[in-house]
Amino acid sequence: MGRVFVAGSINMDVVATAERHPKIGETVAGREVLYFPGGKGANQAVAAAKLGAPTTLIGRLGTDAFGRELRAFLASQSVDLSFVQDTAAAHSGTAIITLANADNTIVVVPGANGLTRPADVTAPALAKGDIAVSQFEIPQPAITAFFRHARAAGATTILNPAPARTFEARLLGLVDILVLNETELGFLANTALRDSDDPARFVEAARSLQTGDQAICITLGRRGVIALIAGAPLLVPGRSVEAVDTTGAGDCFVGALASQLAQGVSMPDALGYANAAASICVQRMGAAPSMPTAAEVAAILTSRPSEAREP
Repeated sequence: MGRVFVAGSINMDVVATAERHPKIGETVAGREVLYFPGGKGANQAVAAAKLGAPTTLIGRLGTDAFGRELRAFLASQSVDLSFVQDTAAAHSGTAIITLANADNTIVVVPGANGLTRPADVTAPALAKGDIAVSQFEIPQPAITAFFRHARAAGATTILNPAPARTFEARLLGLVDILVLNETELGFLANTALRDSDDPARFVEAARSLQTGDQAICITLGRRGVIALIAGAPLLVPGRSVEAVDTTGAGDCFVGALASQLAQGVSMPDALGYANAAASICVQRMGAAPSMPTAAEVAAILTSRPSEAREP
């Protein structure tokens, strides 16, 4: 079995719940304030670990109360923290989230995450069969160094380019699997996309980004996933569930995909598994704490197997 290495952010999510989102300049009454471990890197690492893959997280925490709480939580989820550094130079990453009717708005303050350096992410020894995962909540020079390190070791690289931002072509050339939603795809492909668009539009936009035999996976929430694998499009149908909180659903998908690929599962089957895992995640509050176990995913796959097909 391969291992999963996640280079990414670790945040405390401060969640305010309300009946609706405020308009610009408006104040609305909230219901409660909740605190959840989060950050895209931490979420993806927890998902991979809970789904059976040996998982190492690489990143930085502050020496504040949030940092101590986050470290304790991640250790309790069996995530290897040998390469998570404490730094007094900045506070721990923090995300301010407003949640209303299962939809969220998020403001991320990087803090210690912004101090992640290439030397941090190239410290672990990777090997062929390992999966290297990253996102855009740490500096891009660190991500590029991480993927170069992974490629040199024969590991598979997965990039989740979120939050969406421009990045250099040399980084895209180091990516084996690109996982993004319709907003991020539209931004990178410089085209307007909606989750209700015809699958052919997503495939066309994905082809405009694709380099070589790179796989591209577009997550579409309740509509499922559209993937471009070896040049051929594949659709994994969505699962109808009652969403409570969509925070972390994309991260659950990425972590689940990485865990399955590390265990030697084929790409189509791994996509179906990750889609099922994410459908569990959205039915719970919080980001990292909402990640499902392998037993929970197996239970819903047994009752309703995933069927990938051409779109």
